[in-house]
Amino acid sequence: MSRQVVRSSKFRHVFGQPAKADQCYEDVRVSQTTWDSGFCAVNPKFMALICEASGGGAFLVLPLGKTGRVDKNVPLVCGHTAPVLDIAWCPHNDNVIASGSEDCTVMVWEIPDGGLVLPLREPVVTLEGHTKRVGIVAWHPTAQNVLLSAGCDNVILVWDVGTGAAVLTLGPDVHPDTIYSVDWSRDGALICTSCRDKRVRVIEPRKGTVVAEKERPHEGTRPVHAVFVSEGKILTTGFSRMSERQVALWDTKHLEEPLSLQELDTSSGVLLPFFDPDTNIVYLCGKGDSSIRYFEITSEAPFLHYLSMFSSKESQRGMGYMPKRGLEVNKCEIARFYKLHERKCEPIAMTVPRKDTVSRLEEDVRNLNAIVQKLQERLDRLEETVQAK
Repeated sequence: MSRQVVRSSKFRHVFGQPAKADQCYEDVRVSQTTWDSGFCAVNPKFMALICEASGGGAFLVLPLGKTGRVDKNVPLVCGHTAPVLDIAWCPHNDNVIASGSEDCTVMVWEIPDGGLVLPLREPVVTLEGHTKRVGIVAWHPTAQNVLLSAGCDNVILVWDVGTGAAVLTLGPDVHPDTIYSVDWSRDGALICTSCRDKRVRVIEPRKGTVVAEKERPHEGTRPVHAVFVSEGKILTTGFSRMSERQVALWDTKHLEEPLSLQELDTSSGVLLPFFDPDTNIVYLCGKGDSSIRYFEITSEAPFLHYLSMFSSKESQRGMGYMPKRGLEVNKCEIARFYKLHERKCEPIAMTVPRKDTVSRLEEDVRNLNAIVQKLQERLDRLEETVQAK
């Protein structure tokens, strides 16, 4: 009787490949601020990371190909008067980046094609409307010049960057406490938020109404992060009552019970989820971890399947995620992360091995099994001969 032990998946053999030393960005001073954002943003043209700066907040922008040791006098984007907490590249224009800061403002910057020659102090537009620090900025995925910001004043503002005006406001009546994460749905019709009041909400921003709400998706008191995944589902990361890290998958139409809930480990770092809609793989990167776990989401139970884990020696201070159009698909690359160390930014390519490579490996395993079987048969015959004598 034969039974299938391993689930069939095209992405079962995905592996992480760190870049060589000359392809890393060396000697960068990553921000020491304690905030649960990735501190890094990348697109096919530039790599940006939040760095330590005296007398205000700054972030570094480098052309993607300008790897190696970074000059200590490299020009920075330094218009904020307090530390920068989050940065995000515009999906419609690779030269435009937004930043949110402790100075209560959101600034939108335009980076020249070759990178910065002089420090950039004047933003294209300054968006003022928050009364406390701004910890989250997120561009609308399909509409141009639409930017969302969330602050520690428990307010979410949606801005028209062209006019500099806030077109939508979700006030403290929607989120009575600190907002931990905000994510747009793929078509930009909904947003998903997690809040310190231990609730995850799905909101229709145009109407300002809460479409779905889940109280205590994770029993622990530590921050929860939530992202939209495929087919109207959301994925949350959080902590159990015993401070074990968890990942859960929910159907937004039936939030009573999770489709899947898995406990991972007892580390203290908050897990940042990154979802790839093309492959239905979600990557979990914990701040302070030295690993990236990845899971595949399917439409049949148990819905969330653990694939593998990329591990390295050094822990990560932050993580950037490259959009699919910036990958080397001819090398079977399906994702690329930019891992922030204390003084370095290291690209990590996630690759699916070619079918012929996998076939060769499976054939080698079959051959080894056949050899083991023959050796076992020979050993059995020898034992029979010894017993007969």
